[in-house]
Amino acid sequence: MLPAPLLGKEEAWKRRFRLPRIGVQFAHGNPDRALVTSNQTGIYELYAYDLSADVLRQATRRPSGTVYGMISPDGRHIYYMDDKMGNETGHTVRVPFEGGDVVDLTPSLPDYTLVDPSVDGVGSHLGVTIPGPDGFDSYIVPIGGAGQKPRMINRSKKASYGPTFSHDGTVSLITSSEKFGGLDFNLISYDTATGDKRLELADDSSRIDASEFSPIPGDARVLATSNVSGTMRPLVWDALSGKRTEVDLGDLGGDFRAMGWSPDAKRVLLLQTEKATTRLWISDLESAKVEKVVHPEGTIAAACFRGDDSVLLTWQDSTSPTRILRVDLASSGSGPKQFLVPQDVPASSQWRNATCRSSDGQEIQLWYATPPGKGPFPTIFDTHGGPTGAQFNIFSPRSQIWLDHGFAFATTNYRGSTTFGKEFEKKINGDLGHWEVEDMVAARQWLVDNGIAMADRVFLTGWSYGGYLTLHAMGLRPELWAGGMGGVVVADWVSEFEDEPEAMRGYDVALHGGTPSEKMEAYVKASPITYLDRLAAPLLIIQGKNDVRDPPRQVELYEAKAKKLGKDVKVVWFGTGHAGSGVDVELAIAHHETMLRWMYDVMGAMSKVPA
Repeated sequence: MLPAPLLGKEEAWKRRFRLPRIGVQFAHGNPDRALVTSNQTGIYELYAYDLSADVLRQATRRPSGTVYGMISPDGRHIYYMDDKMGNETGHTVRVPFEGGDVVDLTPSLPDYTLVDPSVDGVGSHLGVTIPGPDGFDSYIVPIGGAGQKPRMINRSKKASYGPTFSHDGTVSLITSSEKFGGLDFNLISYDTATGDKRLELADDSSRIDASEFSPIPGDARVLATSNVSGTMRPLVWDALSGKRTEVDLGDLGGDFRAMGWSPDAKRVLLLQTEKATTRLWISDLESAKVEKVVHPEGTIAAACFRGDDSVLLTWQDSTSPTRILRVDLASSGSGPKQFLVPQDVPASSQWRNATCRSSDGQEIQLWYATPPGKGPFPTIFDTHGGPTGAQFNIFSPRSQIWLDHGFAFATTNYRGSTTFGKEFEKKINGDLGHWEVEDMVAARQWLVDNGIAMADRVFLTGWSYGGYLTLHAMGLRPELWAGGMGGVVVADWVSEFEDEPEAMRGYDVALHGGTPSEKMEAYVKASPITYLDRLAAPLLIIQGKNDVRDPPRQVELYEAKAKKLGKDVKVVWFGTGHAGSGVDVELAIAHHETMLRWMYDVMGAMSKVPA
C-alpha cells in the first residue's frame, strides 16, 4: 500500500530540489577561480567563485536563467550565450570575474546557435563554431582589438567544434567529423595568425577528443583521448611537429577522460570510468608512472591540478549533493578540504550498482534503489538523456521523490551511452531506439527476477533522449510497461529535423547516418509516432513551447494522432526551452508534482480493475 502523495511545501522531496546544487568549471591557469552554475536563488545562474577567499558572487541575472558558460583559463572572464528565453540562440558575451559590464564579442554576426566556445590562455582569442545552412563554420575572434572582426578558418559540412588554442594563442585546433562522419572526430591544427592549415590527427573510424593544450607558452602539445583501441585512452599530440605519444596506463581498464596538465606540463590528470564509477589518476609523462589520487567513492565530473601538490575536484553521490574537494597529494592521512558544502540535506536512499545481460549477451549496467520494506515494489524506470552521455551515481531529487512514496527506482546505461567503449556507444548508430529498448527490457527483467520490481507496475520515465526512449519503448514493447512519463521528448524524428536549428540537425545526421531525405526509413523506424497505434498504457508528456532541440510541432502531431486513435496521452506544456525545469527549481517541483498526481491517478485506476 503506497503512502498518500506528499504535497506539502516542506516535504523532503521538495527540499531536495531546493537545495543549492552546483556544477563547476575550474580556471586551469588560475585554479583558485572557478565558474559555478547554481540554483541557490531558485533558478540556475552563473557565479564567480574565489576558493581562496571562499566567496561566491552571482555573475548573471537573466529571466530564463543561465546554465551553460565558460571561464577563461586565466580566470579573468566568464563567457556565456546571451539567448532569448532559453532558446539557445543569440550571441557570445563575457563579463569580468569580479563583475562589470557585459560585452558582446561577436556584434557583427547575426544571432546563432553556439557549439562549445573556447579562449586561449592569455585571453587574446575566442573560438566559436556556428552551424548554418552551409555547414559548421569555425571562427577566430580577436579579443580586445578595436575594429577586429571574426575570421572564419574552417567550414565543415559535418559536425565540428572549436577552435581551441595553444596557451599563447598561436596554434588553433578544430575537432571535426568531416573525414569519417557520424561521431568519429579528428583534429586539425592551424596557424592562428594566417589561418593556414598545419597538421591533422585521425584514427580510422574512431573518435579523438582534445582536452587542452600544454600551459607552457610556445608548447604546441595537446592532451587528447582516442577510442581507436576500443576504449578512450589518453595521448599527447604536438600540433606543430605531429609527434604523437600514447600515455601508458598499464593494465588499467575502462574509458579515460583527459582532465588537464600539471603547471610544469610534466604530468597529466586522468579520469577513469569503469562500469559507471569514476576514479582519478596522475600519469608522469617522463617516467610513465601512474598514481591513484586518494578521494572518496562517488562521482567526479571536473578536476584540475592546483599547483604541484594538490588536486581540485567535484564530488557527489546519491545521498550527497555536489561539493568541491581539495586533495593533498603529499599526504593521505587527512581527508580532503571541502568547499561549497550543502547544508540541511534530507536523508536519501543510496543507489546500488548491478549488471544484467541484454538479448544479444551484452553486459548492461544499471543503478537501483529501494524504499524501506520488502519487495517487490511498483517501480520507476528512468533512462538518461543524450544518448551520448552516461548515468553515474549522482544526487538526484527526481529519483528520491519516488523512493519517498514507496516506489523502487532504477536507471540504466543503455547502448549508445558513453564510457563503456566504442562498440557499445556506436551500436545504435543508424538504428536508433532498437538496442536501447532491448537493454531496457533486459534491465526490467532483472529487476523483476530479483524481487525488486512488480512485473505489472513498472513505469518508464526520462527527459530529452530519455523521454524519447520512454515513448519508443511503450510503442515497441507495450505489454511490459504500466505507463510512462516523458519530458522534452522526441516523438517524431522527421518533423523534429525539419524544425530544429542546424546545430541539432548535425547531431541527428550523425546518429541516423544521414538526413531524412537520405535515410527516411531509418528516421521513420526510430520515431515513436510510428508505433502509436500499439500504445497500451497511459502516457504523460511535459514539453516546452520554446524548445529548439525538441521543437513543439512534433509533439503536437503525436498528441493529435493519439487523440484520433483514442489513446490515453496527456500533454502538459510550459513556456520556456529545452532546459526548462532543469534550470528553474520551482518549475521542476511543479512538473514533478504533476507527475506524482498523474501517477496516483493511474495507480488508483489500476487498483479498480478486476484481476
